[in-house]
Amino acid sequence: MFEIVILVLVLTVQAAWLMIPAYISNPMAVVLGGGKPIDFGKNWIDGERILGDGKTIRGLTGGTICGIIAGIIQMQISPLNTLFVSPPLIAVITLSFGALFGDIVKSFFKRRMRFRRGAPLLLIDQLDFVLGAWVLTYIFDPVWFIDNFTVITMLVILVITPVLHRLTNILGYHVKLKKEPW
Repeated sequence: MFEIVILVLVLTVQAAWLMIPAYISNPMAVVLGGGKPIDFGKNWIDGERILGDGKTIRGLTGGTICGIIAGIIQMQISPLNTLFVSPPLIAVITLSFGALFGDIVKSFFKRRMRFRRGAPLLLIDQLDFVLGAWVLTYIFDPVWFIDNFTVITMLVILVITPVLHRLTNILGYHVKLKKEPW
């Protein structure tokens, strides 16, 4: 039983380690956001905002840069420990930007479904950035992605991410960075 607990713990830490650039860029976009919206306040052909005020140039840029910095730190730490895989720079960039791109794509579709800013969309809100990070990383570095994001690793990420997402949103709400705790 003890071995199973250790195995689950190791798999969880390794999975979270792979996602650090995405896990950092996503909340840092909120922390560093504000200012000019990515859609420049424009509406889509349906009369709704393309993305809304919550998706800003500063948030996209700042979040991506923070994720890349975190990934570069990982690249420096990984060779010191065989338990953790060192992500190549292209994966660091695609995980960081892809996470925010996934969130932007989700926002576009939420606007088309007439969801208001901040309205919850169960599981989609928690996993959109994961899918964006995975898709971009797979497109730009498929060999590294396939070698590291095994089915087990992906399942672990899909389980732990909603929990981590909820905890960071509650924290963001309490420190007045978010208007809703979801």
